Amino acid sequence: MFTGIIEAVGEILVAQPAGGDLRLRVKTHGLDLQDVALGDSIATNGVCLTVVELPGDGYWADVSVETLDNTTLRQWAVGQKVNLEKALTPTTRLGGHLVSGHVDGVGEVVSRHTDARSERFRLRAPDHLAKYIAHKGSITVDGTSLTVNAVDGAEFELNIVPHTLEKTVMGTYKAGTRVNLEVDLLARYLERLLLGDKAAQTGTPDSGITMAFLAEHGFSR
Repeated sequence: MFTGIIEAVGEILVAQPAGGDLRLRVKTHGLDLQDVALGDSIATNGVCLTVVELPGDGYWADVSVETLDNTTLRQWAVGQKVNLEKALTPTTRLGGHLVSGHVDGVGEVVSRHTDARSERFRLRAPDHLAKYIAHKGSITVDGTSLTVNAVDGAEFELNIVPHTLEKTVMGTYKAGTRVNLEVDLLARYLERLLLGDKAAQTGTPDSGITMAFLAEHGFSR
């Protein structure tokens, strides 16, 4: 588990195909690895990766086909900057929100413009994720915990302050940038809970949660 508060910006040193999937080496720059052991998790642009080697200046991780198919990882190239966060501990400050590091889908930056000292971003989520995104709710973008400022169908807006732009990869975003999205954990569990006994049935039908449903029950407006 993570909080969505980015601890450092790392860099991809190696992206090596290996037996149909990928082996990744990440240089961690300012991330303290003294308390990291083999088998620990590090969120890398929002993707929970397991540390398999610790060469001293970063870590190696193996990336499965499942992860490659459902994140932006296939497009990562040597030299790319990535957000980094170590797994939370019982004493970690929960400054963001609970994040699993399990990416739900890939979104795209639609536009960006200056809003006083901040930057206003508009992103488009995959249609199947739209029902989980609510006004003033939480969403994780490339591992960063953010608050949704507005929702319009499958598109949503974020207001990003200068500190976040400086300390994450968001400063590099432009129209067309593809990003990893993770919706709020509570929204996913709520959908499953509403199925009741139907959840045990094979070929479980859709829960029926829509933006109209969320608005009617006070979760959005």
